[in-house]
Amino acid sequence: MIENKNIQDPEVDDLISRATGFWAANGKKVLTTLSILMVVVIGIVAYKNLISEPKEAKASEAMFRAQDYFGQDSVRMALNGDNINPGFLKIIDKFSGTKVANLAHFYAGSCYLKLGDFSKAIVQLKDFSTDSKQIQARALSLLGDAYSELGKKEEAAQNYSKAGKMFDKDDFNSPEYLFRAGYLYESIGKNKDAIEMYKIIKEKYAKSERGFDIDKYLARLGVID
Repeated sequence: MIENKNIQDPEVDDLISRATGFWAANGKKVLTTLSILMVVVIGIVAYKNLISEPKEAKASEAMFRAQDYFGQDSVRMALNGDNINPGFLKIIDKFSGTKVANLAHFYAGSCYLKLGDFSKAIVQLKDFSTDSKQIQARALSLLGDAYSELGKKEEAAQNYSKAGKMFDKDDFNSPEYLFRAGYLYESIGKNKDAIEMYKIIKEKYAKSERGFDIDKYLARLGVID
């Protein structure tokens, strides 16, 4: 028996008809949309390959000397650079938007702290952020230091508290940050907040240096186990 290959399913004919009708009505819009998407994708790839990655590489190269100065405790040179190499401030300005410039904010804040310019230290440290909880905790603790030096005890305590809770696996620094927060809260009469800080030290970091004598700080606030 010979099959008639010209016979088509009515449902298939209907689908073809609908598809043809859709394309006739919307084909131009679809092509335009696809073209826009292609331009966007190509733009993103080109930006990454031609601008973003080379900019990061140049920023990293510039950062090397500033970090070297910082490691040598040549704070002003690290911050402002020398006649050839840029310092952290120039790197922030020239390579804005890069990961390196973000890190430069952290270094610049640290430099200003060492130089005793605590207001500028706060500005720089606030502009820094990272997904690394341990480094972010350090930045928050430096903010606490800066606020404390300016006599802004509550702001200092808040930042120390955040730092102490940020990366609780740090058995050395976290209890120290929490203790500073508690001590400052206590000094401004916020005993409830101070007790909270001291209790975290007692519960989580009993074997730390601060944990060994935390009971006496709790006791003077009326908390006795």
